[in-house]
Amino acid sequence: MAEAAKWYVVHTYSGYENTVKATIEKTIENRHLEDVIQAVSIPMETVTEMTDNGPKVFERKVFPGYVLVKMVMTDEFWYIIKNVRGVTGFVGSGSKPTPLTEAEVAQLGMEKHEIIVNYAVGDNVRICDGPLTSFTGVVDMLDVDKNKVRVIVSMFGRETPAELELDQVEPLDE
Repeated sequence: MAEAAKWYVVHTYSGYENTVKATIEKTIENRHLEDVIQAVSIPMETVTEMTDNGPKVFERKVFPGYVLVKMVMTDEFWYIIKNVRGVTGFVGSGSKPTPLTEAEVAQLGMEKHEIIVNYAVGDNVRICDGPLTSFTGVVDMLDVDKNKVRVIVSMFGRETPAELELDQVEPLDE
């Protein structure tokens, strides 16, 4: 059943996002719905504002008035979420909620797919995806948090840096 869980967008009254999230989480806990309603999230971004006293860093909602819920959609669980105080409904056509696509979930950064990096700076690697497939090079920079690796590739007699995602590179078998 957990495999059928998808991300849905719940519309709330403005300013009720945190209350709705807390209420849904409490409902999950009280009714033991952890396997059906797996995650509740309010996408946040870190913003730096320049003030007279210097930079001020704070968190702000990416989508005010919306809460994201990863759940298995059935009439019963739709009813439970829909009747939470502050919820106006699900995003979708009519009364049928529309789940987010895999691309939308990835773009929002809701689900991180952990990539095991078995190479380090200075290692020889082969590019296994993208326009430079099958080229080899040396890892110049590695940023696991941002899912980036920079590889120095020799093309046309010149050293050229190529910035790639971590899973586009594999270590060269020595």
